[in-house]
Amino acid sequence: MLVYVAQAVGRWPFGAKLLALLATILVLQPLSLLLGRGHTSFGVSFPLAVGLLLWLGLCLRKPLLGWVYARRWRRLLWYGVWLAVLAWLIGLFAFVATLLTASELPESVQGPVAAIIVLGSSTPNAQPSPTTRARLDTAYLVAQRFPQAVVAVSGGVDFGEVLSEGHVMGAYLRQRGLPADQIIQEEASTSTDLNFKLTEPLLASRGISLEDPIVLVTSDFHVWRATRIALRQGWQNVQAVGAATPLYIRYNAWLREYFAVFSSWLLGEI
Repeated sequence: MLVYVAQAVGRWPFGAKLLALLATILVLQPLSLLLGRGHTSFGVSFPLAVGLLLWLGLCLRKPLLGWVYARRWRRLLWYGVWLAVLAWLIGLFAFVATLLTASELPESVQGPVAAIIVLGSSTPNAQPSPTTRARLDTAYLVAQRFPQAVVAVSGGVDFGEVLSEGHVMGAYLRQRGLPADQIIQEEASTSTDLNFKLTEPLLASRGISLEDPIVLVTSDFHVWRATRIALRQGWQNVQAVGAATPLYIRYNAWLREYFAVFSSWLLGEI
């Protein structure tokens, strides 16, 4: 199989055309996010880099494959690279399948609920991004069901932002009609790990401890990692609700989260 795929790149025109189409998609989709919406996350830059490398490989495929097939060890290395890519893609698809089954719907939350923690995302121009707005709208639905629950919005000032995410998120929920005294704003965190660490004392000031039941609200792609970070920090009764990620950024978010899980594991957060 690997031999066939490798040879098809240089010897089967249709195979090269398929790779050219894939490379074009991998370049144009991230560029549309980068130039049109200002997104600069790893989930955007990584596929862009892969797409550019694919195009470079296609442009140089004849001399490249000539060099590869000139020596046996080079052929073995070439097949090994394809094997590694295939294994990585299988792992990535399995990871995405896990993400898709990790969260609950707002109507599935079981009471009692002491607090609702809403994790921040970007707030460009002091306005919630579509991803952030989806999280807030989902949290609002949960808060409507449990009006006694404290709603903690969490997020500091990220690159290119003028106000903290917590400030913008709190303002959005108040505009939607959530009582101001129901909302707590954490405005210093810069990571998911810090979201929970800095929110804990604010909830403690309201008499809510790590043992009390909480609902975690974040994007669907983020639920799996965020839940494990919360459990690692000692939160003992967590239900997680995932807000739908906008389609235009969904695949980039999955890819970014794949590497973020690995990073969180290295840092001992999960």
